[in-house]
Amino acid sequence: MISPSVVTVINLAINGAERGSGSGVIFSDNGYILTNAHVIAGHEALEVVFIDGETAAATLVGSDDYADIAVLQVQPPLPGVASLGNSDILRPGETVIAIGSPLGDFKNTVTVGVVSATGRTVDTGKGYQLEDLLQTDAAINQGNSGGPLVNLAGQVVGLNTLIVRGGSFGGSIAEGLGFAVASNTMGAISKQLIANGRVDRPYLGITWQPVTPRIARVYNLPVPWGIFITNVVDGSAADIGGLQAGDIIVMMDDVPLDGDHPFINVLYSYQPGDTITTKINREGQEQTVTITLGES
Repeated sequence: MISPSVVTVINLAINGAERGSGSGVIFSDNGYILTNAHVIAGHEALEVVFIDGETAAATLVGSDDYADIAVLQVQPPLPGVASLGNSDILRPGETVIAIGSPLGDFKNTVTVGVVSATGRTVDTGKGYQLEDLLQTDAAINQGNSGGPLVNLAGQVVGLNTLIVRGGSFGGSIAEGLGFAVASNTMGAISKQLIANGRVDRPYLGITWQPVTPRIARVYNLPVPWGIFITNVVDGSAADIGGLQAGDIIVMMDDVPLDGDHPFINVLYSYQPGDTITTKINREGQEQTVTITLGES
């Protein structure tokens, strides 16, 4: 039974006032809890509420904004521990159950739906995309963030993360568009957070601005898509590889940097130490630069 492992996560200000709340799920006998990074953002203290109403202080083990995953820890005894399933074998049409605390008040609310699609990507509006998301029509509301999406075997196959209610089609309102981080992503990220307190990401060593067709027209740039380098950190991978301020990176290996392939997502598909070939535009001339990525 998974319900006892589901908790309400309370984000507290320094004076003890509640800043916000979400959901989480205990997934380890050591008291580790999975939730969303945005649920605990800006916290001064964290508290969890168990199914029986008891509360406990929680500590942050680590978080990763780019996967929207955070790991917290509480001390035993624990009311329940959930197990992670294999999200790679999910198929559209399979029944799934969302559990969480919508609006922070209705603890351990259960809604049922299906997997609408797998492998979805959603733009965060912050220069990167959340990738490998599960789409579901199970009702997800504010406060459900960080709660588990469960298969009929009682295994956690996703972490409820966001809902989309509006679209670009005449301002119409969408229903049944919920998204969850896939459990295999959760498992990989949580292992790094528990071991290191962070996720090892490749480091290039630049500051940059995105290039889009509109920006390219306004500033008369030679390419419609890419990233414009405004500064290169001395001694960084970019500096060693020969990148300069004013260069526009248009491709990394064979992946173009465009609306479908944001720079951050492409960069984070590599590991520290990987050697990549970058195609750049320098003063209107196309060049190729080889770079060995550092570690953030």
